[in-house]
Amino acid sequence: MADLATVDLAAVVARFGALLHDTGVAVGPDRSERFARAVLLVRPRTTRELYWCAAVTLLADPADRPAFDRAFDLVFGGMVDDAPNRGGEGGSTSSNSTVPPRPGRADGGQPGIGDRSPGSPPSTDGARSPYPVIATATERLGGRDFAKLSPDELAELAVAMRRLRLATPPRRSRRTVVGRRGPSVDLRSSLRAARRTGGHPVRLSRRRPRVKPRRLVVLCDISGSMAPYARALLQLVYCAADGQRAEVFTFATRLTRLTRVLHRVPPAVALERAGRAAPDWSGGTRIGAALRTFIDDYGARGMARGAVVLILSDGWDTGEPTELERQMIRLSRLAYRVVWANPRTQSAAFRPLTGGMAAAWPHCDAVVSAHRLDALDELLAALAAGNRTDHSDTWGR
Repeated sequence: MADLATVDLAAVVARFGALLHDTGVAVGPDRSERFARAVLLVRPRTTRELYWCAAVTLLADPADRPAFDRAFDLVFGGMVDDAPNRGGEGGSTSSNSTVPPRPGRADGGQPGIGDRSPGSPPSTDGARSPYPVIATATERLGGRDFAKLSPDELAELAVAMRRLRLATPPRRSRRTVVGRRGPSVDLRSSLRAARRTGGHPVRLSRRRPRVKPRRLVVLCDISGSMAPYARALLQLVYCAADGQRAEVFTFATRLTRLTRVLHRVPPAVALERAGRAAPDWSGGTRIGAALRTFIDDYGARGMARGAVVLILSDGWDTGEPTELERQMIRLSRLAYRVVWANPRTQSAAFRPLTGGMAAAWPHCDAVVSAHRLDALDELLAALAAGNRTDHSDTWGR
């Protein structure tokens, strides 16, 4: 199913709400806003999920269901891949139900809307949807190398990347929360509950450590050899973090922090701002020096402690390999897990025998390629893994 993110979500929702209002369904701006929020929260992958997001947020009167179905099929009919059984389970209407006709055509339908009965598959012979079918980025671009994508194709990939999740392993926080089980008693909650039982603490409230995802720190190489991949992978971090505010740094000849630059802006704007904020974009590469700056200024102070660190680089370093090795040793001692994404490892003949990659490889917990959309599952799994792995004696992607 084509995602609503391929077009302006606000425009789609506004036009859909206006069409419903014109056909007699009482839809106002408040319900349209609820529909948009539901889409962003649920992130529907099928037409069935999108249909129910719209139905539960926009419909208030069961009698409006037929008009709603026709409007939905007109606007989103080209996106159907799993048509909902609207007249069956969970539906409020059926083919035998009697619905009062609305003003319009003699058959009770609405002017300008298709003739189908509720629940039947949309017809492609009638009116075309104002939002035509858009083949998913996963099907058309999933096997394409990021370096070969045009800016427009890269922007289209944002739709598929929003469906991914950059999840990190959980960690126990020093803070505690109230729970049914826990190592300590919560006296305040227990005494408050005792007021309902005559002052007798019949049930004790417990406190348990709070569990939260580990911090994700991204160090992205933006040198000339990595520039085509850097834009795609930075876009991945932006789209797939899903509320987890990752710390993002770029480096070539210097280290630049982009966390605030990428926060709360569309992907295209984020990449444009990243290019302006990093003056060394497409420059040379000094990985060891960049890691030293990160550890000294940020990592040792707490940012890298217990975090999952993702390094996006092809390992081509103009600095001394011994410097990179020293900094990787320091980083591996601070971080919970170090994942290195190197697009060059896509080749089965790749061997980290020389240069920076040879110095860094033994200190990585995972090395993946992440060179195209189809290869990102391996990256996501490496970030979410809860154990450390020694790669000093193995080769892999």
